[in-house]
Amino acid sequence: MSQHFFEPLGLSYRSEGEGPVLVLLSANPGESRDFDAIAPQLAQRFRLIRLDWPGYGSSPAPRPPAQAGASHFLECFDAFMEDLDIHEAHLLGNSVGANVAVRYALRRPQRVRSLVLVSPGGFTTHNAFTRAFCTLQGQVWFKRLLGSGFTRYYLRRRNSWTQAMISRAGHEQAAGDALQVNAAVWRSFLEPQHDLRTSARALRIPALVVSGKHDPVLPPKTDGRNATGAIPGARQVILDCGHAPFAELPEQFLETVGGFWTAHHVA
Repeated sequence: MSQHFFEPLGLSYRSEGEGPVLVLLSANPGESRDFDAIAPQLAQRFRLIRLDWPGYGSSPAPRPPAQAGASHFLECFDAFMEDLDIHEAHLLGNSVGANVAVRYALRRPQRVRSLVLVSPGGFTTHNAFTRAFCTLQGQVWFKRLLGSGFTRYYLRRRNSWTQAMISRAGHEQAAGDALQVNAAVWRSFLEPQHDLRTSARALRIPALVVSGKHDPVLPPKTDGRNATGAIPGARQVILDCGHAPFAELPEQFLETVGGFWTAHHVA
């Protein structure tokens, strides 16, 4: 595995393996190391690329950090794919990473071979509570108060990988620019372009939705079901975990996505 920097935007990414390109896009907060539990196995099948969003991992935050958000991440990802001259790729995204994956596929459908959407964001039927929750999560003082508490809440299984995610959420992701980015991304969830419930119907790409049975953030019976219903031909699999099945139940997750790729003859 090697670590690289996309100089125009200062984005950091990890690259390993050979074969068809698979790009892993993390949640908020999140970074490339969140996928450590599954990366070695995936790198045996793909040329694996793991991106650090601006403000996380080794990628510097945008200036000012408050300009971060799902739309900013999308523009960064589009420029990243263009500069690396990646014309075909499988995309696997978690939460806001899944939102960016869908929006990129809508923008450049000819470049996306398949979508694995893990606890995907952008399919919430908002009400007064969810809007108030996103607004509160978008306040820096509230994110500072939470520390790693919210990550502990939505990761329902404990192992070395989820403990590492919780540790990062309580330390480097809970201060400075990362904290401001975290809050800004939450505010962006209320932007009209973040809502994919209608636009996702235009997709004609093999898609798998992987939900956590106990995910309190994007529950499988609401958000997961909305995503599956919106994307033509999509299938949903629900695993016995929380918001990050790939870290909480890596073996089951790999079996699930491996079967999906094999069934669609896409890798």
